[in-house]
Amino acid sequence: MKYAVRYYTKTGNTKKLADAIAKVLDVEALPLSEPVQEKVDLLFLGNSYYAFSIDPEVRDFVSSLDKEKVGKIVNFGSAAMLNSTYKKVKATAAKVGIPMLEKEFHCKGEFKGLHKGRPNEEDLKAAAEFAKNIMEENGK
Repeated sequence: MKYAVRYYTKTGNTKKLADAIAKVLDVEALPLSEPVQEKVDLLFLGNSYYAFSIDPEVRDFVSSLDKEKVGKIVNFGSAAMLNSTYKKVKATAAKVGIPMLEKEFHCKGEFKGLHKGRPNEEDLKAAAEFAKNIMEENGK
């Protein structure tokens, strides 16, 4: 199995999760500005809600993906208010023919004083465990 990790963050919270996940997968977590050049079985995509939707950069990145290079997307992220971006990312990915793994990881993220210190060490361990479980379930 080949993996890649890409993330979008405005606060640094999702980058922390991306780094924890990438360490388990033995790959580098890269920002969305780095396109997926190689063929990967699973693309772990970190993102969050901004103004009640996914950021246009996330939407544009997913729309630019090549279904010949990306097998499935695994969604993860953090948010202060809303939890999951899954439906928004899935709708965008469906337009380019890339399926999403049903499992995803989300945790609270600090924003303007809400959820101070999140994601914390416990959240990062949970993100790493999530990645490990995905590897095991999908044949490493």
